[in-house]
Amino acid sequence: MFGGKNKEPEKKTVTERNVVAKNTVIVGDIKSDGDFRIDGTLEGTLKTNGRVIIGVNGLIKGKVEAEYADIEGKFIGELLVLNTLTVKASANISGDVIIEKLVVEAGAAFNASCAMKGIGAVKELNSNNDQEKQSEKIA
Repeated sequence: MFGGKNKEPEKKTVTERNVVAKNTVIVGDIKSDGDFRIDGTLEGTLKTNGRVIIGVNGLIKGKVEAEYADIEGKFIGELLVLNTLTVKASANISGDVIIEKLVVEAGAAFNASCAMKGIGAVKELNSNNDQEKQSEKIA
């Protein structure tokens, strides 16, 4: 009567917020379900199911995969955003960008090859990249 069998499991909301502080340098790969704010430097790969924010003094060199991204600082590399990339006026982006939606403020430096694909295509590309990495580990 009250507890239906068709009830879907509730999706957990991640409220974690990770911060790489100014004057901090991280070299390596990071994977998380929570949001990330980068005010320091990250050289490597960052993969999250949340939002990535690169602060005005932040720098990422490498690969980023995220649901959302807000960039105020500098990004060099490959950027895969499943939803919206917001590029602030102070941002400097170079490399390869694959996104669903793009918002660019006047004054931003956006020197990247950009592919705007539907969410399905972006998720498929992300899935294919994961499968390639798994097969590389096995070989």
